[in-house]
Amino acid sequence: MKVLKFGGSSVANSENITKVLDIVAKTSKETKVAVVVSAFGKTTDKLLAGANEALMDITIAKEILEAIKSLHFQIIEDLIFTNKKAVSEEITAMFNRLQSIYEGVFLLQELSDKTLAKVSSFGERFSSFIIANAAKELFDAIHGESRDLIITNNDYLSGQVNFKLTNKNINSFFDKNKHQVVVLGGFISANLEGETTTLGRGGSDYSASIYAADLNADELQIWTDVSGMYTANPRVVKQAYPISEISYEEAMELSHFGAKVLYPPTIQPALRKEIPIRIKNTFDPENLGTLISKNPKKGTDVKGISHIENISLITLEGGGMIGIPGFSKRLFETLSQQKINVVFITQASSEHSICVGVYENDAPKAKLLLDETFSIEIDRKKIKPIIVENELAIIAVVGESMKNHQGLSGQMFSALGRNNVNVRAIAQGSSEKNISAVINKYDAEKALNTLHEQFFEEKTKQLNLFVTGVGNVGERFLAQLHQQKKFLKENLKLKIRVIGISNSRKMVFDTTGINLKNWKELLENGEPTTLDTFYEKVKKSNHINSVFIDNTANQQVSEVYEKYLRQSISVVTCNKIACASSFENYKNLKRISRKYNASFLFETNVGAGLPIIDTLKNLINSGDRVHKIQAVLSGSLNFVFNNFNEDSTFHDVVGQAQKEGFTEPDPKIDLSGVDVARKILILARESGYQLELEDIANSSFLPEESLQTTTNKDFYASLIKYENHFQDIYKEADVKDCRLKYVAEFSNGKANVGLQHIASDHPFYNLEGSDNIVLFFTDRYPENPMLIKGAGAGADVTASGIFADVIRIANQ
Repeated sequence: MKVLKFGGSSVANSENITKVLDIVAKTSKETKVAVVVSAFGKTTDKLLAGANEALMDITIAKEILEAIKSLHFQIIEDLIFTNKKAVSEEITAMFNRLQSIYEGVFLLQELSDKTLAKVSSFGERFSSFIIANAAKELFDAIHGESRDLIITNNDYLSGQVNFKLTNKNINSFFDKNKHQVVVLGGFISANLEGETTTLGRGGSDYSASIYAADLNADELQIWTDVSGMYTANPRVVKQAYPISEISYEEAMELSHFGAKVLYPPTIQPALRKEIPIRIKNTFDPENLGTLISKNPKKGTDVKGISHIENISLITLEGGGMIGIPGFSKRLFETLSQQKINVVFITQASSEHSICVGVYENDAPKAKLLLDETFSIEIDRKKIKPIIVENELAIIAVVGESMKNHQGLSGQMFSALGRNNVNVRAIAQGSSEKNISAVINKYDAEKALNTLHEQFFEEKTKQLNLFVTGVGNVGERFLAQLHQQKKFLKENLKLKIRVIGISNSRKMVFDTTGINLKNWKELLENGEPTTLDTFYEKVKKSNHINSVFIDNTANQQVSEVYEKYLRQSISVVTCNKIACASSFENYKNLKRISRKYNASFLFETNVGAGLPIIDTLKNLINSGDRVHKIQAVLSGSLNFVFNNFNEDSTFHDVVGQAQKEGFTEPDPKIDLSGVDVARKILILARESGYQLELEDIANSSFLPEESLQTTTNKDFYASLIKYENHFQDIYKEADVKDCRLKYVAEFSNGKANVGLQHIASDHPFYNLEGSDNIVLFFTDRYPENPMLIKGAGAGADVTASGIFADVIRIANQ
């Protein structure tokens, strides 16, 4: 014999019930079948809502009842033909009794547990009777009444089963039954006096397990709307997948911690008789689903990740607890007597505190009760008043083989820490099947995705990017990302999604990833943005492995880095302003980056895509010391002076440099030497020296009038006005057979930038186009410096440098 249980979604309407009957028909050809059904769809919720409305307005209660009635009679119309009149009359009589109960509630203004049990039982009474009669149209079937078979105590809403009587009733009924299929209502039961009781919400699974155990069934099948128990909630973790096999103990742990596919008490009766449980999908019946058994096939050490939301932590704390027995006993007795369920327990080894997790709606009542229980100790200052923390969730990593694998706890908490998920409390059983942590409930989705990636997606890492600035560099960066998407996934096992994009006017977000084929159109139709609204949107999205990318040269943008880093959101930037700001701010950003495990990378601050800063970091980290730096660090200035001569005008060459993307949007930043000064400052700081921007001597070649302009138009006009000045600079170098290079130097703790005459025997002489070059003189390279040379300006190379920093984060 097999026992098949079908949940509310499986019997929500006529179409779904037809699928259920097909499954039962196929199974009944092989063996006898007991079918346990839930109420149709959300019927139980509606029945209880109607009862509560009846206390205030019987008219509304009757309207709710009429809607429920309409669904049930539609199913009768669709599925029952030969016995339609008799079925309709019986269901009508049941609805009339239910309406009388509502009217009694309204008249007496009383809604007891006994009445609630009776009201909620009608859902399964309706569904089992209708489905049994629909089954009779197709195969040999009969209706069974669970209230005659499952006997409980007088707890009407969560009855404790009398297994001795229940076993006797079930065996007696099925011994006499000659039909191939029996359809029974789940969830419902009765006490010794024959009064209706229920087994608690989710009790239909439990009913099915009781039948399976008492009948020694070959298998218990739980049919639902998903293909088994998943590695995590698939509605929250898109990469979650079904678990093929799992042990009873692992399934109990997962179901206890929120895996809603299975009601936690379900497993106990089946476990007692070692009856296999299979979770199946009504809408994909060929899928094997999940098999729960005593000896599942060996799989991964971690089987699944689950969570419970809306948890409160209740803490009993105080020095007066140390060495005094009985505090734990009194705490749990108080909660137990008031039927407050404890879902989490942890205690400090110092005996200074006990911490328990309860459901949030029980927390106010629990605090009042415990404050009263420990009132004497609180008054005498031996312990503190009960502390309650709300808006929490419990997240649990479950696996029977975890005890044999060292370091799983470390992996769990390291992964959560990297993503700024603060752990409030931790519990791990001695069996080591479960590691549980209490976290902020708003971090639950991020935590689930983080841990799923850690334990189940080790081959593919996901990064979620938030991009500000989509000018030349930003546009090329997005293009490179789109182009390399397939390569990254196949070769680096890396999935990069752009979740948010903004410019100075608009922003667009998509939690599943923005389509980079048409991001411009999406952004143009996006919502208005500010730096604060974009940040709040990023923070609220709360994605794992988040990276904020600044492709601007904007000071205000650079001032928000700290906010992102404090949320454990990494920052990648080509904007030099932050790292060239005050030394205090530079060090602060570095410190916060380390504190919150968020990368702060700015390779493109110097040399665009050249690995200058990364190379310098490797030198310093390996114990080398920098004594001197000589460099040409402005691709734009190098381009300008490589192309400027007596046959061209300085104005036109600068205009060409800007047109080709070699300069900042304001070319005066480059030509004034400020940009180069920032770069040598950053290199000096990365070498371990403390300098400010004003410490760097800047010998500008621009006329004072050019330096004082406030718009690009006025700046270019000044270049035309002082063309003779620039020609004189060129001729002076040409006469000496030298080339003009804007050089940055750092030596003996001092730095300077300025235009120099470079002779033909100097390494800088043949530097072409917009190339950069840097020479590091160190302990290891005292005479022949380490030399890095290559393209140092342009949107493509700068974008590739940003891209490289993103890859560095992924590889951490």
